[in-house]
Amino acid sequence: MKRILIPAGGAILATGLLAAGLATTAQATSDVATDAMAKNAAAAKAIAEFWADNNGAALKAAKESNVWDKTDVNKLQSKGGYSSDTKPGSTAPIGEEKKSTAKAQNVNLPKTIGKVFFVNGKGEKRYCSATSIQSKYRNLVATAAHCVYDVQSNSDVMSKWVFVPGYYQGKSPYGIYVGKQAFTHYDFDVYEDFDRDYAFVTVYNGVKLGGGTAKKVSKAEFDKYQGLKEAKDVEISREEFRACKLDPTSTEACWVKPGSRPEKVGPDFPGAVVEKEEVSERTYQRAPIGKKNGAKFGEPITEIVTESDYKKYRGPGKKWQDRAGNFLITHYYVQQWVKPGSDTKFYKTVFTIIENAATDAGRLGDAVGGQGFAWNQPTGKYVRVFGYPASAHPDGHKNFTGITPKWCYGKTTNKLVGDKAKKIEEHIGLKCAMTEGADGGPWLYNYKNSKRLGYVNGVTSTFNDQDGNNRVDYISSPYFDGETNTVYKAAANVWSGKIL
Repeated sequence: MKRILIPAGGAILATGLLAAGLATTAQATSDVATDAMAKNAAAAKAIAEFWADNNGAALKAAKESNVWDKTDVNKLQSKGGYSSDTKPGSTAPIGEEKKSTAKAQNVNLPKTIGKVFFVNGKGEKRYCSATSIQSKYRNLVATAAHCVYDVQSNSDVMSKWVFVPGYYQGKSPYGIYVGKQAFTHYDFDVYEDFDRDYAFVTVYNGVKLGGGTAKKVSKAEFDKYQGLKEAKDVEISREEFRACKLDPTSTEACWVKPGSRPEKVGPDFPGAVVEKEEVSERTYQRAPIGKKNGAKFGEPITEIVTESDYKKYRGPGKKWQDRAGNFLITHYYVQQWVKPGSDTKFYKTVFTIIENAATDAGRLGDAVGGQGFAWNQPTGKYVRVFGYPASAHPDGHKNFTGITPKWCYGKTTNKLVGDKAKKIEEHIGLKCAMTEGADGGPWLYNYKNSKRLGYVNGVTSTFNDQDGNNRVDYISSPYFDGETNTVYKAAANVWSGKIL
């Protein structure tokens, strides 16, 4: 739905909505709206870790986007022919993959496609489809605007937004790319106009998380290390315990977890062993030094933890974040001398750092290439559409799982189409049965199967039922015109940088 244009003072100015019964004032606005996402590298790293923790548990838990009510699958109406606002144009793709001798319909899936993951205003983990697209700094993702802006929560940008090319069952083979800056059309950002349901997002260099090499270090080395690390209590034998230093103020001291019915005694009691008891920072600071109950047990231990563990922690230790955005917990311990029970266990704290746990995956376009971009192209042309559909059809029939990407191929509608209920007037349609989860996926014009590259000339926006059988049989995309190109160019020339 185009904004109303009215002349004022000899100039053509764009206005917003006209309030009935009120005088209107023309107001010049740009076609481009932009919003910050992860504002710095530390914030971006924390977002990547949120999705990668526990072998990609959050990625696996994400469900397909739910902008459209599953029962709100309407029939598209013809809106007439298109009219170009500028000359047709295109920008060539980047990255030429190895040619294949496969037959044309044995489709080679492009490396550029993947899923965008985000947390919406309700706190739900959701995903859409998307693609890497050509840009000056090889750092740009194209998707639907409703996969970037939360239309159910006043159009704020989604939180924890990332792109994972080649995603499969929690795996991120090319890395996780965290969104830095979102670009969309002013009309979508302000009015939620689905005729402009497209967005371009600059992303930081990708990061690969997990793996790494564990290395045992001294307490001093542990405290200095700024990466992933762990202070782990390891059970040892009574004989190993007896060989340990019994000085409780030593950072290498062993300690005891008393068994059933432990008897609290003093440090000079024959056979007494020391237990460490976690306390608050205030209690620790007031504790004396020496060999007695309530005295300090070694130095405080600070560990870097995941955001999830940070939120779950309910102990007396101190929770805090450093300037780099790391989640930290400092533990404070005092002594408690006891006479061991029969099932007493003995422990020693092992300090470990994880080297090479996070590595830079480089720029998105260097890793997977980038599709080209085309605007003001004729309608009624063949396109190939990719996405990760998952939703059931309105009648409950479920064709897709969302695990692997699917594709559709065919001619777009010759005329523009719309949906009165959704206030859409300028979409193009395509016969295709993909359901939600595929939204945001690219419509690739002039796709070369041998190179796996083409030109993004649309993104999946809506799902429709033309024959009235309660199943999706058509999808639609905004028509990419000169204003779309303006938004794209604004995004394609913005640098983002590294996380690591």
